[in-house]
Amino acid sequence: QVVESGGGLVQPGGSLRLSCVSSGETLDYYSIGWFRQAPGKKREGVLCISDRDRVSERNTYYLDSVKGRFTISRDNAKNAVYLQMNNLKPEDTAVYFCALKRGYYSDNYCLPQESYDLWGQGTQVTVSS
Repeated sequence: QVVESGGGLVQPGGSLRLSCVSSGETLDYYSIGWFRQAPGKKREGVLCISDRDRVSERNTYYLDSVKGRFTISRDNAKNAVYLQMNNLKPEDTAVYFCALKRGYYSDNYCLPQESYDLWGQGTQVTVSS
């Protein structure tokens, strides 16, 4: 089971940190994707990390609109993955999902969504003044 948390209402320019935790899976064994779906829009990949190495251009994909604002990190001791979102904008408003793909593919793109093995239920992020 995968559970996201940390969403909420924040003013433009604010920050949120989303968490993705699993009670049954060791997240270190997975590639991780953060996706979002805004009202009336298709779900899109926001930030995907494809292996367990340190985040770098080699193994991490960023949606252009979040580059320089969003980062990903792992805490293996807590079996958690985090999406740190800074300088939030109204266009970041969406439901955010964490997705897990068993194993690594070591490249800087998000896999097709149907390739991910597990999905969380999503957490709502609303950026508004």
